Amino acid sequence: MKFNKQQWQWIFYDWANSGYGILVVTAVLPVYFKAAAHQNGISAALSTALWGYANSAGTLVVSLLAPFLGAMADYPYAKRRWLNWFAGLGIIMTMILGALSPNAWQWLLIIYVLSAIGYSGGNLFYDSFLTDVADYRQIDALSATGYGMGYLGGVMAFLIFLTVELGHGFGWLNDYGIARFSFILAGLWWIIFGLPFLKNAHQRYSVPKEQKPIVASFARVIKTMRHIRQYRAAFWFLVAYFFYIDGVDTIFTMATSIGSDMGIDTTMLMVVLLVVQLIAFPFSIWYGWLANRTSTRRALLLGICVYLFICLQALHLKTLRDFWLLAVLVGTSQGGVQALSRSYFGKLIPKENSSEFFGFYNILGKFSAIIGPVLVGIVTQLTGESTKGAASLAVLFAVGLLIFLRLPAPSD
Repeated sequence: MKFNKQQWQWIFYDWANSGYGILVVTAVLPVYFKAAAHQNGISAALSTALWGYANSAGTLVVSLLAPFLGAMADYPYAKRRWLNWFAGLGIIMTMILGALSPNAWQWLLIIYVLSAIGYSGGNLFYDSFLTDVADYRQIDALSATGYGMGYLGGVMAFLIFLTVELGHGFGWLNDYGIARFSFILAGLWWIIFGLPFLKNAHQRYSVPKEQKPIVASFARVIKTMRHIRQYRAAFWFLVAYFFYIDGVDTIFTMATSIGSDMGIDTTMLMVVLLVVQLIAFPFSIWYGWLANRTSTRRALLLGICVYLFICLQALHLKTLRDFWLLAVLVGTSQGGVQALSRSYFGKLIPKENSSEFFGFYNILGKFSAIIGPVLVGIVTQLTGESTKGAASLAVLFAVGLLIFLRLPAPSD
C-alpha cells in the first residue's frame, strides 16, 4: 500500500523514538545506572529497587493523566502542540543523560524519570494521530508499518552503539563514555527522524473549542467514564486488550530471565533480542497486509493464538534450540499484535475524541504489565521451574481471546 508524505512522517516518528526504547530503557541505561550506583557505594539490591521505582514513577504519571491529557489534545490544533511538548521534554532529558557524570547517580534517576514521561506522553499523542493520518482502509497497514519501522530503527541505532562498544570507543571513549554516547545517539536519533512529523503533523478531527478547556476536558473524561457503555465494543476490547497485552509484554520482559535460568549466556541472549527485533520488522508489516486481505479481527486473532501456542510450548523448553524457536515465533507476532490492537481500537472510537480514548488505551497498556510478572513469579516459585511460570501466561491469552471472540467485528 502506498503512503503519502504525512503518513511516512508519522511512520518515521516510530523509527525516531525507537532508539530511546532500546538504548535508554532496555539495553544501556539499566546497566550504566547499576555501575554508577555501585561506584558510589550503593548496594546492588538498593540500586535495583531504585531503578524499579524510577520506571514505575515515569509511566505512572503519564498513565494516570492520560485521559485528561488526551481530552485536552482533542481541541482544534492542540494535538501537535502536546506531542511537541512531551517529545521535546523526552529528547532534551535524554541528551542531558549523556552529559551527566556517573557520580551524579541521583540525577541519573531524576532525569530518566523526566525522559520517560516525555517518551510515554509523546507516544500517547502519536498513537492518537493514527485516526488523523489514515482513513479506515489504510489504518491497519499504516499502524503495522509504523511498528515494523520502529523495530528496524531500534535495531539500526543499537548496531551503531554496538559498533562503538566492540571497538572499545575507538580509543576516544572509556566504558562510561560509550554508555553516555548511546544516550546522545538516542536523543539525536529521536530529533533527526522525528522532526518532520513534529513540525508538520496535521490534526484533521477535533471537538469544538471551549472557553474553559481545562474544566471542559475534565468534564468530558468523567462523562466518557460514566457513559462508557455507549461505546460497548471499545470498552470490551479494552478489557480483552488488558489481558492479552499483559501476556505479550511479560513474555518480552521475562524472556532474558527465563533464558538465564536455562543456562543461556548473556551474549547469546543479546543476539536473540536483536534477531527478534529484526524478525518483527517484516512480520509487523505482513500482519498489516493480512488484515487488509482478510480482516483486522482475523489477523489479530491469529496473533493471539500464536502467543497462546508459545506459552503452551514453554512447557517443553529444554534446549537453546527450543528457546530460539519460541523467540522466532515471538518475533513473528509481537509487532503484529501491538499494531493491529492500535488500529482495531482506532476503528471503534469517535475520531474527534481519539486522544481522549487513546488515553484510556494508554492506561490499560501500562497497568496491564502487573498481573503477568506476578503470575510468572508465583508459578515459578511454587514449581521451581521458570518454564512453567512462562506457560502460566496462557491463562491471560485465553481470557483475552474469549472476550475478544465475543466482540462484534468492525466492518473491515
